[in-house]
Amino acid sequence: MKELIDLFLVFARIGGFTFGGGYAMLPIIQKEVVEERKWATDEEVLDYYAIGQCTPGIIAINTATFIGYKRKGILGSIFATAGMVAPSLVIITIVAMFFQHFQDYPIVQHALGGIRVSVVALITHTIIKMWNQSVKDWIGIVLFTLSFLLIAFTNISPVFVILLSGALGTLINLRKKVDS
Repeated sequence: MKELIDLFLVFARIGGFTFGGGYAMLPIIQKEVVEERKWATDEEVLDYYAIGQCTPGIIAINTATFIGYKRKGILGSIFATAGMVAPSLVIITIVAMFFQHFQDYPIVQHALGGIRVSVVALITHTIIKMWNQSVKDWIGIVLFTLSFLLIAFTNISPVFVILLSGALGTLINLRKKVDS
């Protein structure tokens, strides 16, 4: 039961003190889960991010669900997910009750502007870290470039692009094994 409560509390802290949504939470999840708690490796968390991106829902919540499942099965996934969601649910409900009354105040606008900038920094940090851990050879560079171009300049669904990249990565690696 202690591990279940730990899962809830760790993800409640992440969910309650990280601003900017799912992607902004990723470096915090990585630091807490990999570096501090040793609940997963960098590679496992990257895999959870990738799967979390391909499945419906918010990537940080999906990642918490996977980590919880790895630690304590179905109950672990429920506790980790509940921990991630509970603070946001409470905070956003309170904010929603009062935001319309304060949204036009200059100090609120300035605070939101500062938060947006720091969230961009968090996301950029995550992108650089994921790039360094994922793009290891020319195949990774080609898959990244192809994926980026398809997502940025076409109306092709990002889910399709992710699945296509997964299929191409699998085929290329299978071919490498056959050739060696």
